[in-house]
Amino acid sequence: MMINIRWHGRGGQGAFTAARLLGAAYSFHENKYALAFPSFGPERRGAPIQAFTKLDEKPVANRSEVDHADYIIFLDDTLFSEKVLADLKPEGKVLLNTKRSYDDPRILTIDADSIALEFLKQPITNTIMLGAFAGVFEGITLADIQEAIRLLMPVKLHAKNIGVVAVASYRIGEEVVG
Repeated sequence: MMINIRWHGRGGQGAFTAARLLGAAYSFHENKYALAFPSFGPERRGAPIQAFTKLDEKPVANRSEVDHADYIIFLDDTLFSEKVLADLKPEGKVLLNTKRSYDDPRILTIDADSIALEFLKQPITNTIMLGAFAGVFEGITLADIQEAIRLLMPVKLHAKNIGVVAVASYRIGEEVVG
């Protein structure tokens, strides 16, 4: 059964990069296939964008945008509205970069901005949110994501991003457990 992930971010935040990294990480395993693609509006830094990752156990050919998602991930909380909950499948989850908390169990939050500033020294949250996803989705491991970073990102970005996905995975795990 296909798993559909929709990413929301702003141009320059790396939502499509995160979607690609997730697809690569998932497809490292036998009989695991992924497709990642963006949907850009005005192509400028800061403009709202969406990216999509589709994960399946058979080749993925459907390039349509995801209307009903298993996961919706927000790199920027200014793009979030509770109206998006209507776009979730019944067991779906929202992963939201925010300092706020929500009583809705479908909304999992992590302060990715603070983690980014502490570890990356810049406000880029894409790999942090990818690490958070690894902490809640059983179909992928942290090691898979770290290997995708090694394969697809420039060498100078490896150490910080490999470390930050582990921090995010651990912190979102704390949120889910308690």
